[in-house]
Amino acid sequence: MLDYVGLEADLGEEERLIRDTARDFVEDKVRPDIADHWQDATFPMEIIEEMGELGFYAPNLDGYDLPNVSEKAYGLLMQELEACDSGIRSMASVQGALVMYPIHAFGSDAQKDEWLPKLGHGEAVGCFGLTEPNHGSNPSAMETHAEADGDGYVLNGSKTWITNSPISDVAVVWAKDRSEDDDPVRGFLVETDKAGVTTNKIDDKLSLRASITGEIALDDVHVDADDVLPHVRGMKGPLSCLTQARYGIAWGAVGAAQDCFETALQYATDREQFGKPIGGFQLQQRKLAEMATQITNAQLLAHRLADLKARGDLRPQHVSMAKRNNVRMARETAKTAREMLGGNGITGDYSPMRHMANIETVYTYEGTHDIHTLILGEDLTGIAAFE
Repeated sequence: MLDYVGLEADLGEEERLIRDTARDFVEDKVRPDIADHWQDATFPMEIIEEMGELGFYAPNLDGYDLPNVSEKAYGLLMQELEACDSGIRSMASVQGALVMYPIHAFGSDAQKDEWLPKLGHGEAVGCFGLTEPNHGSNPSAMETHAEADGDGYVLNGSKTWITNSPISDVAVVWAKDRSEDDDPVRGFLVETDKAGVTTNKIDDKLSLRASITGEIALDDVHVDADDVLPHVRGMKGPLSCLTQARYGIAWGAVGAAQDCFETALQYATDREQFGKPIGGFQLQQRKLAEMATQITNAQLLAHRLADLKARGDLRPQHVSMAKRNNVRMARETAKTAREMLGGNGITGDYSPMRHMANIETVYTYEGTHDIHTLILGEDLTGIAAFE
């Protein structure tokens, strides 16, 4: 795929291995049928355990039979998965960054022992419950709540737009603990087969169709005290998870854009009109040059983030800049690539329109483009514009 300034020439052996393993996996096992899954609004369930066997879930974490690879290797994995389809990257991203990460960072030893090996191997599926029907960009206003009850808590509330929820075994649910004076936000591990839990699927999506999305409804759900994540309180918990996931999104968007570019480039050199390949016309060359430039800029930002993350200097605002820029870039690249394919571009035989539709979800979830703009604005000026 496009690497115009040779960034991948400096990759280590481990990073190359993970990139190539992921690339081969999607080419052999996912890409041949992904357009059909997208059109049928189904996820290729058979790959869940295989991705676990390959170490695709939270590979940048250590212990519990997890690979503990570099942050750049993790980013390259997300890039290759999303080059196939955003739904594949989303599944791995949620499982790793939004479910395994909080258990790893904030869980008890017993919680880690119980869940991390199963989730890491793909023997169990997890989901992350933060967004609510009335609270998306302002999650701190959540209404889902917990109340102490004997040896545990009772949870009530609802979450929506939850990737994996209809197929999940456990949900990391964030709720306000009304048992304490300041109603702190706390994380709860809720097994989805508990009485009072429903995880209805959301149908009729026009984006991210090869991904299973649903709701989490909690109706007097009792969880044990041992199901509370013990080492975090407040919005730091869910927001730190989102920082991990947004880092992967910044890389994944590059992969989607690269796939669109390669498809358009191949088409431009194969498709002949007016006596020569359409890639020989100035208008088409301008589009290719602009796409290549913007993809390269996004790659540079992603690689820089990996370096900052590896040495502990990465800030959430850095990730906001990358998520905002790279997803916008992928959105424009997908649109331009589809345009270059003409009428053929609206069919499932070519990937850009599928990527274009998927990116509308990625553009919105885990912080909308506008919200990340305000995060950067506050960081630059010191003035919050959220209220």
